Amino acid sequence: MYDFFVNLLTPIMWGEAWIMSSWHKLFTILGIPEESGWGWALSIVGLTMVIRIILIPLFVKQIHSSRRMQLIQPEMQKIQAKYKGKSDPDSRQAMTQETMALYKDTGTNPFASCLPILLQSPFFFGLFQVLNNLPHVAAGSHAEIGPITRSVASVIEQSSLFGAPLSSRFVGSSDLNTKILTGVLIILMSLTTFTTQRQLMRKNMPESALTGQFAMQQKVILYLMPIFFAISGVNFPIGVLLYWLTTNLWSMGQQFYVIRRLPAPGSAAEREFEDRQRRKGKEVKKLTLKGLDTTPAVAVVEVPPEDSATRQRQQPKGKKRAKQSGPPRRPTDAAPGASPSESPRI
Repeated sequence: MYDFFVNLLTPIMWGEAWIMSSWHKLFTILGIPEESGWGWALSIVGLTMVIRIILIPLFVKQIHSSRRMQLIQPEMQKIQAKYKGKSDPDSRQAMTQETMALYKDTGTNPFASCLPILLQSPFFFGLFQVLNNLPHVAAGSHAEIGPITRSVASVIEQSSLFGAPLSSRFVGSSDLNTKILTGVLIILMSLTTFTTQRQLMRKNMPESALTGQFAMQQKVILYLMPIFFAISGVNFPIGVLLYWLTTNLWSMGQQFYVIRRLPAPGSAAEREFEDRQRRKGKEVKKLTLKGLDTTPAVAVVEVPPEDSATRQRQQPKGKKRAKQSGPPRRPTDAAPGASPSESPRI
């Protein structure tokens, strides 16, 4: 199973090796020594930037999907309230069908927000395999990875960053420089993750999302993700930690841009954005969603049925007629002073 997984990653490993090699040649031309670990460290940073640039269209799609999900939350709450307390199979199926119909009518895909994260995973594990196999490639016990030949792998293995080889990791290393560098990188990764998530919760979430179950989930993510990085980071090579840290910094800057220019509807960032637009004299446009009914609901008041005694239709009366006293006249009676032909007919 492991070999099958590695074989699937082979094209990605080759592509990443070519990109790293190209960046390294550029930095060598710019004056960084070929055997310096800084050249290969910056090559990993360059590789990360290339991957994130490729993923920009998916990131834009993620932003639009996230905003659609926020806009349809009132409709989602109506559906949930409609089937609240109903656990029978028919009700659950009807609720699912109405939810899917809402997604279809508004063009919303709840899974689109996960695409960038899912598509980054193969690149992450591909780089892990490249760096993890450098000692084996240098020793000749592993096949060459594209431009990373046996001689190139030996150069990378002999290079270091602050005295620590790029393929070394915290676990299994007795080198103090490796432990210090990996510890610093893990702390920076955790801090950037925490800052990015906290910035999202404080600025770019509507007030309705700051309470309830969704808010609790976000708080759990806020505190658990740094712990996850701290636990898993000790098993990754320094080069992978550099890739991870660069990705976090890119995400933090990208999110800052989105919060400022494309804030979520109903969030504090949206109010600040609208205030800036008004100060500049620009028109403030509210985001609308195709297929979403935003008209206010009209309350329907049910009138209880009347009994047979009060169901008789009442004729409207004029003011003069309403003031008239005494018993009503028979239809055949003529009005005073009127001729018989002017008598009212039935």
